[in-house]
Amino acid sequence: MSHTEHSLTNHEVTVCLAGGAVLGPFNATWSQDEGGDVRELVREYDAFLQGEKQRRYKFHLHDTYTNTVHTLILNFEQVTGICDHVRLRSQDRGA
Repeated sequence: MSHTEHSLTNHEVTVCLAGGAVLGPFNATWSQDEGGDVRELVREYDAFLQGEKQRRYKFHLHDTYTNTVHTLILNFEQVTGICDHVRLRSQDRGA
């Protein structure tokens, strides 16, 4: 199971806003070794859509390809959707 979890590391996040504006796409990487809020952003927004109060407003998306961090400060009341496109790593099939 940890191998599957480790495979889901390369994300492309796009945030759609009320009125039609779009933020992104942002490349972001998540692994057990490298933090970042890419998964927390999606979890928090999902909880908000299910009726929970927004707890966080600032999220850091770490892009290891360009060695940058994207900081998003979002009011979920103005967000209409979040797309988290995940690229899976190829698995070695050797002996």
